[in-house]
Amino acid sequence: MLFDMETLEAQNRYKILASTVTPRPIAWVTTRSEDGVVNAAPYSFFNALGHEPPTLALGLLAGKGRFKDTATNILATGEFVVNLVSEKNAEAMNVTCIDAPPDIDELELAGLTPAPSHAVRPPRIAESPVSFECRVLTSLVTGPRQTIVIGRILRAHIDDAVVQDKARCYIDTQALRLIGRMHGSGWYARCTDLFQMDRPTWAEWQRNGVAVGQLASDDAPGP
Repeated sequence: MLFDMETLEAQNRYKILASTVTPRPIAWVTTRSEDGVVNAAPYSFFNALGHEPPTLALGLLAGKGRFKDTATNILATGEFVVNLVSEKNAEAMNVTCIDAPPDIDELELAGLTPAPSHAVRPPRIAESPVSFECRVLTSLVTGPRQTIVIGRILRAHIDDAVVQDKARCYIDTQALRLIGRMHGSGWYARCTDLFQMDRPTWAEWQRNGVAVGQLASDDAPGP
């Protein structure tokens, strides 16, 4: 089935992206307005981009007739924190989805604890197992209802309980019990059903290819 993404209505384009690009990691973003009001909200159009420098990207959709508080604060101050969402924090994260007025502190509303950051002004979420302090590297308004923000990660905070070897930066990823965003309204996924595959090398591929080719030749019927 072919869908023309240039002619579909915006809501239908959203349905296709949200239903197929899954699971998506959740950026639980904390910001601080120019007036000092803290805001927290989750976004799933999000991912890491690279490590030299360490960068991540946020796709921020607009609210009714204006940018949401997160985008407004980031564009005004150039700073934000991305906190990741564990399964035990799912309900609190869901509370911060609320369409509260700009002067409402969603962390307080959800019973969460702000923790001081080291390099930026917005606080971290103490209950989150991973937090990235970020400064805007660049931003791009891609339409009247969305903007893309690329942030440079200045500091990373990771729960001591999941750090296996600090010197070698070994993290027990499964112990984080992070959740991801799925399709439709209110659907999420646990990262528990895993499988592993070894990455092939070209040398192995050539060796296996020669072996398969030779086998095919040996099995071919004679004249």
